[in-house]
Amino acid sequence: MFDSPVLQSLLDDQFMPLGPGEPREEFRENLASLTTASLLAPTPVVRPAFAEACISGLWLRHNFLDESHRISQDLPSVEGSCWHAIMHRREPDYGNSKYWFRRVGRHRIFAELKERAGSFAATGGAAALLAKPQWDAEAFVDLCEANAAPDAPAHEFCRQVQQVEWELLFAHCWREAIEE
Repeated sequence: MFDSPVLQSLLDDQFMPLGPGEPREEFRENLASLTTASLLAPTPVVRPAFAEACISGLWLRHNFLDESHRISQDLPSVEGSCWHAIMHRREPDYGNSKYWFRRVGRHRIFAELKERAGSFAATGGAAALLAKPQWDAEAFVDLCEANAAPDAPAHEFCRQVQQVEWELLFAHCWREAIEE
């Protein structure tokens, strides 16, 4: 799906921290030079706002929360609100994150996120989240808050789910940016 050489240079296997983490300075220059056209090249951009959402997600992936925030807060879309919510969860500003997730409502990635989250070992309160009939983004924020410490019982579960959340939202934004 991602045939962009620029994007390939910005992806790696490193999981994001639950908290703000340290900005990954080795990616700053490439991220700062991104445009919607350069990111998606050679594929033309059909919906620039979705491509901007991808750029916000990439800044977030590499722990540049302020840069991600500057983009996501100016995107008047569900996807902008979703990236905004994830960024605030990582700050951590859990109440603000939940506010933005309420603005998101039921995002189309949530069903698959719930399904994939169910494949991870549910510990430390995660089972209650997975027992809900639908994905509950606000409950996930609460779970992340309760398990923010690296030695907390569901810390790794939360990191795994957060990674899948990022992957699903990024892929969704990418598809919407290029499909007519």
